[in-house]
Amino acid sequence: MKNLTYKILLRPEPEGGYTVLVPSLQGCITYGKTVEESIQMASEAISLYLEELQSRNEEIPEEINMLEYNLQITV
Repeated sequence: MKNLTYKILLRPEPEGGYTVLVPSLQGCITYGKTVEESIQMASEAISLYLEELQSRNEEIPEEINMLEYNLQITV
């Protein structure tokens, strides 16, 4: 078994809670009412996502040599 690390993004929602996105795993999205719950939900969602990839014998994406930038756009 291999230890993998994935970046997660927590987006606050107007009605409360957080939508969690996993940029390296397309379509891996979850929700939590608190930051702590959101992180736990993300861990579960990532595990299930990777299990599904393994069951299909598909490649598991890794965040190796990833660059991260924040862009500020004026509108």
